[in-house]
Amino acid sequence: METTETFESLVRAEFSPRSIYLNTASNGLLPARTVTALRDAALLRAEGRPLLPLYDDVEGARAAYARLVGVPDSRVAAGASVAAHTGVIAASLPAGAEVLTAEDDFTSVLNPFHVRGDLKVRTVPLERIAESVRPGTALVAVSAAQSADGRLADLPALREAARAHGARTYVDFSQAAGWLPVDAGAHDFTASVAFKWLLGPHGAAFLTVPEDFGGLVPVLAGWVAAEAPWDSCYGPVSELAHSARRFDLSHALFSYAGLRRSLELIEELGLSAVHAHAVGLADRFRAGLADLGHEPLPAPGSAIVSVPGLGSRQQGLSEAGIEVSDRAGNLRAAFHLYNTAADVDRLLQALAG
Repeated sequence: METTETFESLVRAEFSPRSIYLNTASNGLLPARTVTALRDAALLRAEGRPLLPLYDDVEGARAAYARLVGVPDSRVAAGASVAAHTGVIAASLPAGAEVLTAEDDFTSVLNPFHVRGDLKVRTVPLERIAESVRPGTALVAVSAAQSADGRLADLPALREAARAHGARTYVDFSQAAGWLPVDAGAHDFTASVAFKWLLGPHGAAFLTVPEDFGGLVPVLAGWVAAEAPWDSCYGPVSELAHSARRFDLSHALFSYAGLRRSLELIEELGLSAVHAHAVGLADRFRAGLADLGHEPLPAPGSAIVSVPGLGSRQQGLSEAGIEVSDRAGNLRAAFHLYNTAADVDRLLQALAG
């Protein structure tokens, strides 16, 4: 467990934003150690040196992510995007299967099911998703935290409802992993990008699957998905990996080299400390908004705060050195480990002006 002093000193050593950055729900900041690793990885290519150390970084990142979400690394596949992982799940469903989704969830969680054309995709409000699981529902697909407004899905209730009706669950952790304690082992499938709360570069994402792979077909498998990758570069893969690595996509080596160091930092700080810090700042912002007469969208316990009617302030705030997002007319602020109470107070002052 990190002390407050150690937490703050680690953060100061790793981050030097030139603005008040409250936009992690779009992109997380890169730690200094990650920037160094990216530069070193690029130099390997520039200087013509062997790239084998970068493949070690893929495995290091896989193991660190597995620890973060509470599953063995044999259940973790390394890919490039949530949309690609969703596509593998969608491709594995039988024609006519019912997929239950939440209204206005992030597109990468939804669209691959829609483009199939022969699936029954049913959409309900997030708050009703658990009660809407029914006999015949094959899969429930939902984000743990909603991108637009930070609302948290009731995952325990969803899990129980899915079990009662024999449905599988697919949860996107992209807006949760890195600040919210999550349990990938409680679900059939989960996925997450790495460039938001996990503080990694773009081009890396993870998929978790059951030990028996949950009926997934590795339709995107290439040589890296083989049990012996370097012996599987030509012709069809004769033996797929015995682990979730059979669902790997060709690795963005530079991205994983950086991501490994970002995940190491989160582990050093401790996820519980990051969670308490981020949610504490979000609650401070909510309290300050109330004093200003503004009511954010309900998202208790979330590090993301969305305020109706203030989205038009985004450009002016950016010009003032405060980075937030405009989402459908709502101002969205996302608080992470590198933010401070002073950042919150500065945003509130700007909104009061």
